[in-house]
Amino acid sequence: MPRKAPPESGAAVRSGGGTPPVTPDGRYIVVRGRLWRRADPRLDDATRERLTHELMQARRDVGRALAENDAAAQRRARRRVQAAKVALGERGPVWWGDGSPDLTRRLARDSPYADWHATLGDP
Repeated sequence: MPRKAPPESGAAVRSGGGTPPVTPDGRYIVVRGRLWRRADPRLDDATRERLTHELMQARRDVGRALAENDAAAQRRARRRVQAAKVALGERGPVWWGDGSPDLTRRLARDSPYADWHATLGDP
């Protein structure tokens, strides 16, 4: 099956296995109506891939620790999740420099992206 080209920034892509919509400025994705900060686009591909791998492994380790009821392992894994997300730019200081605040976790409909979000047809 041929691979689809990635959507352009701000393209309306439906959830359900597809890529979530990206705000026109490329700072956020929208998942279930909420804004989530994207990784810093200044990261090179190799660094982003390595950090994403570390993040996914740490998340798997959180799940394993929960299943094993191991509180110490869970704390260690959650710290690794946090470190990877900060390194990716998804948490911690914002990666853009224009002074705009971080709107992560805000409802898109209640944000400066409300008009754009309304064009997606999401509830």
